[in-house]
Amino acid sequence: MIKAIFFDLDDTLLWDQKSVKRAFEETCEMAHQKYGVAIEELEAAVRKEASDLYATYETYEFTKMIGINPFEGLWGNFLDEEENFVKMKQIVPTYRNEAWTNGLKACGIDDPEFGKFLAMEFPKRRRKNPYVYEESFSVLDELKESYRLLLLTNGSPDLQNTKLDITPELVPYFEQIIISGAFGRGKPDPTIFEHALEKMNLSKDEVIMVGDNLMTDILGASRVGIKSVWINRHHKERNEVEPTYEISHLTELFPILTALNH
Repeated sequence: MIKAIFFDLDDTLLWDQKSVKRAFEETCEMAHQKYGVAIEELEAAVRKEASDLYATYETYEFTKMIGINPFEGLWGNFLDEEENFVKMKQIVPTYRNEAWTNGLKACGIDDPEFGKFLAMEFPKRRRKNPYVYEESFSVLDELKESYRLLLLTNGSPDLQNTKLDITPELVPYFEQIIISGAFGRGKPDPTIFEHALEKMNLSKDEVIMVGDNLMTDILGASRVGIKSVWINRHHKERNEVEPTYEISHLTELFPILTALNH
């Protein structure tokens, strides 16, 4: 009998990729107006520079374990107390400036001052553009009548809470919100799933995990024996990780839950 549903946050309920894309477009538009650089070209250059730089920092292994991607580093403040977050907070201003300045350089524009300006604009744009999938609220409204809900998200507590602060309607649906950076390990580590089960006082057979990422949400759930639902909205290829179920829209959860509980 399924009593609770564990939900991932980014790109499961919140459309994080769209928010980041929109922030890039708006920020790169300023460079287009000033220098005539193609928006897509600059975005691709900054994404590459950010990813390359991010991997050089001593915090990289930690960010991988907790589940913080390079583009979150371009706008998160990391005001958390854990020592790696303290280091990230110190690294981030230089990281942002260099990612944008080097991105401009890759497009033939040498203007560190303007790079610094864009680095400060991007976080404002990301905060201004929170997107939630259109079905998220209606699905949660229906589920909360019959199931207990828990949010299990990878990332920095400060940054994940910022995402929830700018979409405050999501928070009341969840009995528990577990953030990997506060727990100390991220999905797919089995211990964070065990921690979630303890928090809800439920066994692995009484919950189902819903998430968009095979390598974190689905792999982690399978390691603990929790049934999983892979939300694959963009028809990605499968890898070796096998979800229990695959859907392309959150409303497809309902028949799965009905079948499991009858």
